[in-house]
Amino acid sequence: MEQKADTDGGKVLQVHILASGSTGNAVFLQFGSTKVLVDVGISARRIERGLGELGVGASELDGILITHEHNDHIKGLDVLVRRYEIPVYARPGTWEQIPCRPRLPVQCCQSFQDGFELKGVWVEPFSISHDAVDPVGFAFCYDKKRCVLATDLGVVTPQVEAAMHNAQVLILESNHDLDMLHRGPYPPYLKRRIRSPKGHLSNHDAGKVLSRLKRNEPMHVFLAHLSQQNNNPSLARQTVTYFLSRTGCQVGEEVVLHPTFPDGTSSFIGR
Repeated sequence: MEQKADTDGGKVLQVHILASGSTGNAVFLQFGSTKVLVDVGISARRIERGLGELGVGASELDGILITHEHNDHIKGLDVLVRRYEIPVYARPGTWEQIPCRPRLPVQCCQSFQDGFELKGVWVEPFSISHDAVDPVGFAFCYDKKRCVLATDLGVVTPQVEAAMHNAQVLILESNHDLDMLHRGPYPPYLKRRIRSPKGHLSNHDAGKVLSRLKRNEPMHVFLAHLSQQNNNPSLARQTVTYFLSRTGCQVGEEVVLHPTFPDGTSSFIGR
């Protein structure tokens, strides 16, 4: 992991996956001196600890972006925002489904529909297919760099795929292995939900979309939101590598794969 945060500003892009999986999701991004958190699906205490290990205080955050209202993406929102009065950005429909909104400072509750600028970073939301009210992924554009987050999606639509092209860093769902899900302990209704177009992306589908993406430099890909019951990091990497290798892609050079964890940080720092 886990390199300390660069404090000199500069033209540095940092990506730190503080937690990823069905038990909670939180991603810390730093673009130069701008600090952003995407989702707060773990406790405020864990957020503070994870940021502290990077040399960052929660009070330094310039904003929190919410992809959708499921608890594994908003669990720590109430405490963190009231404690530090951090601006929070979400779609209007998503705000309507966030139970803690009445307790948050009014000035902290910001809505967006289309792209917007946040402290010198251009944020492009794009709609995703998931069983939430108005779920989104995000593309961040800064100093000719592109960082994209696309998790909790049952299918990769043309709009989602277009957002991923030419990203320097991509955080992509690789939720489950199809065979493990089929043979696993989940009840039939839950298996159907996960496999559905509004569920979660499999290793197989993650590998297929990665093999189609345009790249103008090495692409760093975090395989994210792995199921602890129906997947594991080595299997996700193996499956994705298979699809990339079929196209002649040199995995480790053209595409660099990074694991993510439900209870540990995975990081990338680049210029």
